[in-house]
Amino acid sequence: MQTNIPSRSTIRLTRRGRFALAALGAVVAGTAVAVPLLIMGGDGEDRPSTLVVPEGWRASQVYAAVDKVLALPAGTAKKSLGKANLKLPNEAGGNPEGYLFPTTYPLDEKATPEQLLSRMVDTANQKFNGAPIAAGAQRNAMNVYQAVTVASIVQAEASTRTDMGKVARVIFNRLERGMPLQMDSTVHYALGRTPRTTEAGTESDSPYNSYARMGLPPTPIDNPGEDAVRAAINPTPGDWLYFVTVKPGDTRFTADYAEHQRDVAEADTRRKQTAGEPKK
Repeated sequence: MQTNIPSRSTIRLTRRGRFALAALGAVVAGTAVAVPLLIMGGDGEDRPSTLVVPEGWRASQVYAAVDKVLALPAGTAKKSLGKANLKLPNEAGGNPEGYLFPTTYPLDEKATPEQLLSRMVDTANQKFNGAPIAAGAQRNAMNVYQAVTVASIVQAEASTRTDMGKVARVIFNRLERGMPLQMDSTVHYALGRTPRTTEAGTESDSPYNSYARMGLPPTPIDNPGEDAVRAAINPTPGDWLYFVTVKPGDTRFTADYAEHQRDVAEADTRRKQTAGEPKK
């Protein structure tokens, strides 16, 4: 295990940056309530014809969307898991996180939560269990479930499709060096929200706290799309260990900690300027 890892109290090492986190927080807050739908008229009333599950939604957001689109009491979809007979990997332990595949699902008049969730998991199995994903996972010394877990972190951390492969490489480089992942996105998942990461958050006892725990989190932290999964099995070559989003569209990757500190300082300065915070 590498012993010269800077203390997590000194700097948060791998994150997209506070600009991206603030924007994502607004998106999460909005999408959990506003379900993207295509509308079809009928009988004088608007009726939903499809449910769109965006890439990167957590299972909790999918459950809320299913309840909303089917006009069911909050919590119904989650309670239906026991009756849905979902075909999940053994490693999932019955938790569908990562396997509620993001795409557009048609709705019929008799749609139920069990049917919708089963369709999502079946779609994920079709996408993930093919030879390319399985072979790619094996090539990186993982099983498919671990590859989906990596992809979920990539989905949460990467600002662009190009950055996805680089984020995946940072994950693998850290795992290979015996370094904690120190990904803010896993802490946010542990807390059930997307705040700015705090020292208290990085010291939580959650198994999803990748600052305090080594290795991958026990499950995926969201439901990744195909681009993120491809990045997880085909990471971009590089020696990067750190990254930070300095401004939208400018995520900087480096293997040098001192350089990373400078990038983080610049990101913090830009965040304060954007937020209108007084200079100290």
